Amino acid sequence: MEQFVVTGMSCAACQARVEKAVAKVPGVSSVAVSLLTNSMGVDGTADEAEIIRAVENAGYGASVKGAAEAGRITASQKLAAEEDALKDRETPKLVKRLAASVAFLLVLMYVTMGHNMLNFPLPGVLEGNWAGLALTQMLLAIIVMAINRAFFASGFRSMLHLAPNMDSLVALGSGVSFAWSLFVFYKITYLLNVGAGSPEIMEIYHDQLYFESAAMIPALITVGKTLEAMSKGRTTDALKNLMKMAPKTAVLERDGAQVEVGIDEVMPGDVFVVKPGAAIPVDGEIIEGETAVDESTLTGESVPVDKAPGDLVSAATINHSGFIKARATRVGEDTTFSQIIRMVSDAAATKAPIARIADKVSGIFVPAVIAVAFAVMLIWLALGHPAAYALERAISVLVISCPCALGLATPVAIMVGNGMGARNGVFFKTSEALENAGRIQIVALDKTGTITQGRPEVTDVYAAEGFSERELMEYAYSLERLSEHPLAGAVVKRGEAQELTPYPVEGFKALAGNGLSGHIGGKPVRGGSARFMETLVKVPAEVSEKADELAAQGRTPLFFERDGSLMGIIAVADVIKEDSARAVSEMRNMGIEVVMLTGDNRRTAEAIGREAGVDRVIAEVLPDGKEAVIRQLQSRGRTAMVGDGINDAPALTRADTGIAIGAGSDVAIDSADIVLMNSKLTDVPAAIRLSRATLKNIHENLFWAFAYNVILIPMAAGLYSAIHMNPMIGAAAMALSSFTVCMNALRLNLFKVHDPSGDRPLRKRALPEDVTAAEDSAAQDGSDPAGPATGETAAAGAGLTKTARIDGMMCIHCEATVRKALEALDGVESVVASHEKGTAVLSLSGDVADEDIKAAVEKEDYTFLGIE
Repeated sequence: MEQFVVTGMSCAACQARVEKAVAKVPGVSSVAVSLLTNSMGVDGTADEAEIIRAVENAGYGASVKGAAEAGRITASQKLAAEEDALKDRETPKLVKRLAASVAFLLVLMYVTMGHNMLNFPLPGVLEGNWAGLALTQMLLAIIVMAINRAFFASGFRSMLHLAPNMDSLVALGSGVSFAWSLFVFYKITYLLNVGAGSPEIMEIYHDQLYFESAAMIPALITVGKTLEAMSKGRTTDALKNLMKMAPKTAVLERDGAQVEVGIDEVMPGDVFVVKPGAAIPVDGEIIEGETAVDESTLTGESVPVDKAPGDLVSAATINHSGFIKARATRVGEDTTFSQIIRMVSDAAATKAPIARIADKVSGIFVPAVIAVAFAVMLIWLALGHPAAYALERAISVLVISCPCALGLATPVAIMVGNGMGARNGVFFKTSEALENAGRIQIVALDKTGTITQGRPEVTDVYAAEGFSERELMEYAYSLERLSEHPLAGAVVKRGEAQELTPYPVEGFKALAGNGLSGHIGGKPVRGGSARFMETLVKVPAEVSEKADELAAQGRTPLFFERDGSLMGIIAVADVIKEDSARAVSEMRNMGIEVVMLTGDNRRTAEAIGREAGVDRVIAEVLPDGKEAVIRQLQSRGRTAMVGDGINDAPALTRADTGIAIGAGSDVAIDSADIVLMNSKLTDVPAAIRLSRATLKNIHENLFWAFAYNVILIPMAAGLYSAIHMNPMIGAAAMALSSFTVCMNALRLNLFKVHDPSGDRPLRKRALPEDVTAAEDSAAQDGSDPAGPATGETAAAGAGLTKTARIDGMMCIHCEATVRKALEALDGVESVVASHEKGTAVLSLSGDVADEDIKAAVEKEDYTFLGIE
């Protein structure tokens, strides 16, 4: 998306005019203009010069955001340009304009209301001098109108382009008031010349002069514009504050010396140092030192995160305590921080679907109001009322109508909602994503890394008779620390946490497909699967029952024996995150159906699903099967997919709303609509909650904007005889309407995104058994229950498959290793491996030799038993 800065817009009609003009440029596929940030996002192949020319031909100004005179610009220059584009230049100008307007307006009001109504004294030369009083009012009105000449320049220019805007209403209202008053002024001088009586002239002076209205209208609108500019400036505070946090310099280590350089000089591979309290300049990997890093700028979490060599750090986070050296991995626009700014900025430049309601109305609103005002004048004249009365009614209609409130109703709420999300580590890539999240009815969750930690941990230690748990852990720790198996890492981590001292191990061997063996203190010690252990020792019934119980809970039991005596079981599993069950519960309380999709075996998946509390589990899903299930879920309601892996990308793209866990793969993040920087599942209900609050705020704003015009335009037209509204009151009401919309949107800053107390279900959908069965079938074979759509390829499961029998797989991590090895073969679309069945089902797009399958399996130290 190419972004532009647009100048000269004053209301929603201007915004609609610019969009319409740019949409006609050849090569433009989509365009979204934001009145709030004076920005425009354009997708397509159109030339920048053509786009700018179209905007200028429509009567406005445009320039490429962050453009430089000399070719390419650096990332920091672009950031500075974007920050500069968000700078509030309007408010200072409006404040000065308002101060000057009020100074002269007070004098005018003293002459009109102060003297006429309250008998305030005037210079003797003006006492009873009706022509002099009228001339004084006219001169003061001209000064106030000149101070606010921007309304007249913009208003009449837009009418010349046949695209009247809010400024046109102000210019017409004030201009007609002035022109009529000028006519009355000449009438007064004529009556004085022909010797008319003072009472007749005084009546005309009091009832027909509207110089104060001609001045008051632009002055009051300027009051509203100033308040609106101030509140609009606050809505972009989150983005501006983010940009201010961008580091400007880095300290590099070069030739043994520390050199401070500009942030743009840092290249991937450079070694930089960060002192305590300093900001980390770019993304990198720590190579020396330990510290705690404050990552609140990215995640919203205030608690510092401990970092050690090998850990990654991100730009704009704060080094809290220790001195560290790190190697730069991502610099410039590639850093996580820069990507976040780009996401928030792009979201501000896009348009939510709900905004189109206001856009359609705004496009015809101003011409309609002008037509209504003209009709009102003619009707009152036809009914026999004086021309002054008819004009007053018409002018009141012009100045009370407010298209600006309509134009701001959606973007101010969207901007504040995006800012709230950014402060809490929830980033919406587009305004549409922010709107759609609140309408989600079904959430599909990936298991590994989303519901679970994504790494194995020891969950249970069960010692057999004659051994203690500590003794079991000491021998297991000593043996497993020499292994490279994923499950070994979990045992080693537990041993280190318990500060165990490992025994020396002699003759260590990794027995492919079985386990480990070695000698400790001259006695054999072995560990592995139940099947392996049963060949070595007699396993008591109670231990077997315990192992079956653990397996039913989705945990992998590892058996250990010493010198012919069974020591016990250590269970390892990919445990769920501490907030997963709470997140699922919160979503269900919102009336959202929660489904878990996973490629793991059904037994393990159902155990995790029960622990997390999801509505339904669909297991053994092929990568393309996830996408097929999402399609089926979408037939029953708006569906979101939450995932973190490359294999989740198709489902994330297919879903109505794709939500990526921030710690996941770049492909998953690129495919998603919403990114959770905290990698916490509770941020999913938080995002939905924030979206619903934002939608509610938008509906309130739109209701106010429409209701204001529907109620007050008839009132200004004089339909309610009991209420007499003059143009000055109309201008004041118009000024306050936009300000009210902005202030209502700013209330979102008080919203607590993680507070579930106000959650209410939107709609709960039933789960028909036939649909469930169809989805389960689709998940397992990768097919679409409804059949492939036109132009799409049927899922791999519907074609050729091979089932390989494999010995040695003991857990879900073994399954993952086999699956990865086999999917690397040419012609293999996807693989479903099961350590319980000892099989791997390959979905093929072409011929794959059995010898290649065997080689891939044995390369990973598993035993290939043949093809079924």
